[in-house]
Amino acid sequence: MSRDTSSGRPGQRSRVRVIVLQQGLGPLDYATPGGRRLEPGQIVQVPLGPRLITGVVWEADRLPATEVDDARLRPVAGVYDLPPLPAPVRRLVEWVADYYLAPHAAVLRMVLASASALDGGRTSIEYRVTGVIPERLTPQRAQALERLQGRQGLVRELATAAEVSDSVIRGLVKAGAIEAVEVALDTRFPPPDPGHAPPLLESGQASAAATLRHAVAARGFQPYLLDGVTGSGKTEVYFEAIAEAVEKGGQALVLVPEIALTEPWLRRFEARFGAPPVAWHSDLRSTERRRAWRAAASGEARVMVGARSALFLPYPDLRLIVVDEAHETSFKQEEGVMYHARDVAVMRAQLQNVPVVLATATPAIETRVQVERGRYAHLELPSRYGGAELPTIEAVDMRRFPPPPGRWLSPPLVRALEETLGRGDQALLFLNRRGYAPLTLCRTCGHRIECPNCTAWMVEHRLLRRLQCHQCGHSMPVPDACPECQSEGTLVACGPGVERIADEIAAILPDARTAIVASDTIWSPAKAAALVSSVEAHEIDLLIGTQLVTKGYHFPDLTLVGVVDADLGLGGGDLRASERTFQQIQQVAGRAGRGQKPGRVLLQTHQPEAPVIEALVSGDSEGFYAAETESRRRHAMPPYGRLAGIIVSSEDQREAAAAARMIGAAAPRIEGLTVLGPAPAPLALLRGRHRQRLLVHAPRNLDVQSAIRGWLGELEWPRGVRVAVDVDPYSFV
Repeated sequence: MSRDTSSGRPGQRSRVRVIVLQQGLGPLDYATPGGRRLEPGQIVQVPLGPRLITGVVWEADRLPATEVDDARLRPVAGVYDLPPLPAPVRRLVEWVADYYLAPHAAVLRMVLASASALDGGRTSIEYRVTGVIPERLTPQRAQALERLQGRQGLVRELATAAEVSDSVIRGLVKAGAIEAVEVALDTRFPPPDPGHAPPLLESGQASAAATLRHAVAARGFQPYLLDGVTGSGKTEVYFEAIAEAVEKGGQALVLVPEIALTEPWLRRFEARFGAPPVAWHSDLRSTERRRAWRAAASGEARVMVGARSALFLPYPDLRLIVVDEAHETSFKQEEGVMYHARDVAVMRAQLQNVPVVLATATPAIETRVQVERGRYAHLELPSRYGGAELPTIEAVDMRRFPPPPGRWLSPPLVRALEETLGRGDQALLFLNRRGYAPLTLCRTCGHRIECPNCTAWMVEHRLLRRLQCHQCGHSMPVPDACPECQSEGTLVACGPGVERIADEIAAILPDARTAIVASDTIWSPAKAAALVSSVEAHEIDLLIGTQLVTKGYHFPDLTLVGVVDADLGLGGGDLRASERTFQQIQQVAGRAGRGQKPGRVLLQTHQPEAPVIEALVSGDSEGFYAAETESRRRHAMPPYGRLAGIIVSSEDQREAAAAARMIGAAAPRIEGLTVLGPAPAPLALLRGRHRQRLLVHAPRNLDVQSAIRGWLGELEWPRGVRVAVDVDPYSFV
């Protein structure tokens, strides 16, 4: 960092506006001694009280002024030796802050997402497993050594990854089971070669690829919906657009919903381009994060693949954005800045004046409507690659074919599993519920074990011998006696999770080699890679998984998919419940029959007459989407209307309720704007905070953000109350 900010005539001072990375503070003005000119986008260190903090110089006319005389301004302390943040990135920060009603500093923190990346090159000491087994092998040490195979990082990072304390890691270092390694922080990434292994595309793919290549070369903004059935080769098509961006010397960004599950995608990328892309996700060590950020900011990272936060990195020459599995709800951030990465990707592409590709087999209704309005171009791939056929989908009416007592798999599904595994094929059972059972209750008094911090049941994880809250992470041993009536041996697990289905398979198909695919078992790219290798080597006959198995896997010998509970996502009154269920089942069904063998999908349901189930079985996706879209239009719901959630929370229940009533009473009287609530949130207690919700509904042409900004800006609430605004909400809990 350069700390010499003085140049020019002594005593001459100029004024700059800085967004500081400090929660609760707006832009501040600072002096530049000696008249040195600082450009917008330069990353600086500035004093705040006794501390020095990071900030970014901003155009003064784009942010409100501070009423401080020039003579009282404190000087900028230093300037980082980094390129200024490009103007499109600064405009993106402003747009996201304005649209999602977030502080500029909170958005800017996502841009400057690696504090260590701001400093120059250096080395670091990291640690890795040696293979030595210590004489004293406690359960915690054994867990650490198992989970840290193939990992490297700082003591704190390894402890977090292994879910043990720092002292356990340090003890393993002393015992020789973990060793220190000196790491250079800024080694260069190998560049991708666009001419390495061009694919042989079918005619439909070639036409779509040519369109996208032309769009990248033309360097103009245009959103594309790349709409192809599962197995149609969408990835190979947008790879050609990436190749064009790299050939032209630019950068490409690919957003994926689950970075831990991109192993098949990464292998396909490396086979096509001869080198892996640069990855960006929360599982990176701090040194890896630093290296990836600097590579993105310098232009060295020619292709970046990452989770939604990769969207905010300061690429200097971005030529293409791809949002893979663009329908995925995990692109919606539910905490902090509550943005939707699909929509922000389109806005960033517009600000950068580059094409953006939304690739999916099950487009969201919002995306389909943009195509109808002519705002998005539509590229279709209606057939599977290589002549493979789409699987047949059948409903199993659980009212006619109930499973035996205490079991969850119907006789037709069990027979199909026996036939599939008997001929040497592989199968998949899908249930979007982690753990062994979602509820534990007492047979004597009926007590249900809830999380002490949330309005949520504790989920039994029998493999871990723990009860866990899937909202806050609270964990506890399974008690021997009921916490309410103290009766022993009366606690019973209710309902199935994937672990319980695995137990049932072990009882009815004891020779089947199974693997559970859930975030408890597949928590990293390395774990995903091991799973893929095992399935491809036919070391696994049957996968039992949650939504993690719906994304991107290609197993040619997997010919049967069983959906254990197709009705699971249909309840609760969620605006998108039917659409989400349709997308999820279509995606998991797409894992079947991707090779030369035909595929079959069985949906266990108590509602075979439900429109979503009938549409899946008949293959009438257009009819389903037309009905859902018309329902949205009739009720002025998104994308034909606007929604915004206001979430009020406090550790004091009465304080939260009083603040919510005060906010509700002050709601603006604007034609067309309706405020529902306040009411206790479905998750009325979350992480120890009591929660109330209000829902704002408005016509599409109403400026909801300005209305809410003016409404809440005139109110004050107690310090212990937090008020969050969720524009375009996807979760209503």
